[in-house]
Amino acid sequence: MTFRNGLKSLLRPEDSVLVLIDHQAYQMANLNSHEPQMVINNTVGLAKSARAFKVPTILTTVIAERGGLLFKQIADVFPGQEIIDRTFINTWEDARVVDAVKATGRKQLIIAGLWTEVCVAMPAIQALGEGWDVTVVTDACGGVSVESHQVGIQRMIAAGANMMTWMAVAAEWQRDWAREESAAAISEVVVEHGGGSGIAFLWEQQLLNTPAPGKQG
Repeated sequence: MTFRNGLKSLLRPEDSVLVLIDHQAYQMANLNSHEPQMVINNTVGLAKSARAFKVPTILTTVIAERGGLLFKQIADVFPGQEIIDRTFINTWEDARVVDAVKATGRKQLIIAGLWTEVCVAMPAIQALGEGWDVTVVTDACGGVSVESHQVGIQRMIAAGANMMTWMAVAAEWQRDWAREESAAAISEVVVEHGGGSGIAFLWEQQLLNTPAPGKQG
C-alpha cells in the first residue's frame, strides 16, 4: 500500500476538481445512512466551498426524467451550468464526465454522491485504477443503510481512496487564514452551512464589535 501523507498529499484548490453525482429524489427516497437534510446541507456547503475557491465542479444525474432532477439547492449554486444526465450507473464510464474532468487539467479528483456504495464507489474505484488521486466526501454522500454506506467506504479505502468530510475539504483548501481572497467567502459558507461552527463565528464577530465597558470611577 502507498500511504497518502506529506504536505503534497493535502488538497489544493488549484489542483482540485469536484464531481457531484446523483443527488436526486429517487436516491434520497431510500437514504437511510444519514438524516436527509444533513446530506443536502453538507453537499450545498461543499458546492459553495468549491465555488469560493474556484474549483471546477461537474454536476451529473442518472436518468433525471424518471429519477428526479438534481436538487435545486445544488443547481442554484451553479446557475445555468450544464448537468450531465447519464444512463451509466458508473459515472466514470460516461465519456462526457471523464472528458469534462480531464479538460480542467486538475489531478485531485473529489467525489460526493448518492448512493455511497453504488454511484460513488464505482467511479472512485475505476478512477483510482486509472491513476487518479481520489478523495470521497463522506458526509455529502449516503447509502441505503448505515452498513451499506460504511462498507462502501471500506471498499474505497481498500482501493486507495482518501476519505474526508466537507468542512475538512474547505479547511484544507483554505490552509492559511492569511489567504484573504478566499477567507471571507469560505467564512460565509461556514456561517450558512457549518452549524455550531457558523454560530460560534458570528458570536466571535459580535464580541469583537462590542465596545469594552468603561472604567468605573
